Amino acid sequence: MYFFDAHCDVLYKMFLDPTIDFYHSDKLQVTLKGLEQSGAKIQSFAIYIPETVHPDMRFHASLKMVDIFYEKILKPYPHLKLVQSQKDAARLQANEIGAILTLEGCEAIGSDMVKLKTLLRLGVTSVGLTWNNANAVADGALEPRGAGLSLFGREVVDQLNKHHCLCDVSHLSEQGFWDVIELASLPYASHSNAYTLCPHPRNLRDDQIKALIEINRVIGITFVPEFLSGTTSASITDIVRHLDYICALGGENHVGFGSDFDGTTHSVKDLQSINHYPHLIDELTKYYSSSQVEKFLYKNLIKRYAAR
Repeated sequence: MYFFDAHCDVLYKMFLDPTIDFYHSDKLQVTLKGLEQSGAKIQSFAIYIPETVHPDMRFHASLKMVDIFYEKILKPYPHLKLVQSQKDAARLQANEIGAILTLEGCEAIGSDMVKLKTLLRLGVTSVGLTWNNANAVADGALEPRGAGLSLFGREVVDQLNKHHCLCDVSHLSEQGFWDVIELASLPYASHSNAYTLCPHPRNLRDDQIKALIEINRVIGITFVPEFLSGTTSASITDIVRHLDYICALGGENHVGFGSDFDGTTHSVKDLQSINHYPHLIDELTKYYSSSQVEKFLYKNLIKRYAAR
């Protein structure tokens, strides 16, 4: 079975270390060789700007990551194809893998709408409004103030709607989440888990999960141990536990996976890299039908991907 993974931080690592080779570097959890061997069909690549980058240089850093995406990931490998729509995904041949460019946090744009428009024109098709803290758009999940969207943030969501661009609520404050549910045409959570099972601020509460289900959107379960078990260690069983819980809330057709590979310090046992996705697939087939597993791995995400 092939799969769609909704989040990784390869661009961030390659930005920090230009010597990394995407094909098979042991410094990466997601490599081209790993994608090929594991049966990946679509992988999302996030632009994430570290807090250590000076605010005046963050947009430049985002452009550098866009350049890495096109020059070091797509260009050398003709069977890797840019995916910007459902139609692009449908055109993928049996030997081809799709690559989606996303933005994780609007820190890169500051309060400049032109910068957002530029990134959208360069191929970004999913935008997360914040990382963990506050920015000019909204408060993040770890910002104590817990505010929602700013006036500029509302303009950002309006711009995303005009471009038929996904609006990612992962990392967003609770109030920001509800503002997005009210305003965004295509909200989703690329990499978030169930708060009831693991009460971390990055996870979604039951009413948030139900809200996404009710408007026919999707949640990507992430493999970050801290968001699965609340500790630095977790197992594939913990992933299945979160999957089962979201399904119990009515989410069988609204759940997928967003690993967050290359963006975390700790890994799930037996799922340390993209190469190990088959271990997850094997575990899923013990509890779910093949049609359900196909939905979790690919169909639920691609069905709700931006169509433009």
